[in-house]
Amino acid sequence: MAKNRPSRADFATFRPMQTRWMDNDIYGHMNNVVHYSLFDTAVNGWLMDQGLLDPTISESYGLVVETGCTYHAQLRYPEPVHAGLRISQIGKSSVRFEIGLFADGENLAAANGFFIHVYVNRESQRPVPVEGARRTAFETLIM
Repeated sequence: MAKNRPSRADFATFRPMQTRWMDNDIYGHMNNVVHYSLFDTAVNGWLMDQGLLDPTISESYGLVVETGCTYHAQLRYPEPVHAGLRISQIGKSSVRFEIGLFADGENLAAANGFFIHVYVNRESQRPVPVEGARRTAFETLIM
């Protein structure tokens, strides 16, 4: 994702997220580690909604191998947050999810970041190809 501040139009789908009391730090805004938790929740929630992940029984799943975040504006409890999702790249066994966190009613992201997942077999922990229904679903998020 570029260092520029993305807008809502830059994302394929959105997931509503609720901030929590404990998300605020002593300065009165959302602590930086919470952004990563929201990223993870948005991506995995989308995967589960698409039938692509059952954390307890899926034969394969994505391991996070790289992350990043750029902060633009403050978020805080009790503001709802809208997590925009898109995919910028699908490799043989990997995918790059890009996420934008938007304050309620705001068009520009308060933060944007990425997660790169490498898909591995649950038993062997070795990479597996991104194919079939997983690849088809991922392609719907390419922007």
